[in-house]
Amino acid sequence: MKNSQIPKRTELFEPTIQALKNLNGSGSISEINDEVFRLMKISDKVIAIQRKSSEKRAYNETILEYELAWVRTILKKKGVLEKSARGIWALKDFSENDNEPLFESIKNEDENLINEETPDEEYEWKSEVRKILTEEITPAEFERLIQRILRETGFVQVEVTGRSGDGGIDGRGIARINGILSFHILFQCKRYKGSVGAKEIRDFRGAMVGRTDKGLFVTTGKFTRDAIKEATRDGAPTIDLVDGEKLAEKLKELSLGVSIVLVEKIVVDKNWFKGL
Repeated sequence: MKNSQIPKRTELFEPTIQALKNLNGSGSISEINDEVFRLMKISDKVIAIQRKSSEKRAYNETILEYELAWVRTILKKKGVLEKSARGIWALKDFSENDNEPLFESIKNEDENLINEETPDEEYEWKSEVRKILTEEITPAEFERLIQRILRETGFVQVEVTGRSGDGGIDGRGIARINGILSFHILFQCKRYKGSVGAKEIRDFRGAMVGRTDKGLFVTTGKFTRDAIKEATRDGAPTIDLVDGEKLAEKLKELSLGVSIVLVEKIVVDKNWFKGL
């Protein structure tokens, strides 16, 4: 797959704005990215092209994920977008935003801003988490991690099976709702750098038949658009999807291997000294 098929960074600004408009002014990173891909009719093969690692650093995000992260960073610096503490991006002044002057100014943007190495976003730590999960722990350790996450989020009787010939089912558990209702789930975990397609979702659903009405598919990679459609297809048991980005966010939320370090900021109050 040639990287020439990937849109240039400057070609991604207008679709990003339009994607947010289509999402009624705000959206998560995955929602925005998926809408940009839809608007630009980018194929799943191009979407899945990974960013090449350097001698100093290994990357686990795709080229388009990285480029779109930079697009949001620049639009934020331009005062067009804002990001909440929970990582939701939103258009400022959504109802009256006129983008034509903005796009013209971006085309003539300072090269240092357009070609910076690191976007002002969370892909750096998420990429590190995904690299650890795909390359530095064993499949059994990954299954136990998913088991721990499910337990931490309220599931009970969570069991890792991982038996060969079991249709890819890696475990089962019971989800409790308000301490009263409960339902059984089967889950599958895949350590992928690339994308999980519709075939894998169909195979998993086939293994679920007659055993449960609910499934959970977890991957360190991403799901193709066809996979997402297949997971929620009418008339078929629903399969909830957790991709690498959501998985990293959940680890952060639960403080499992990911922690937030607050940096001390020292402020000198000149007025305090004048009152002595």
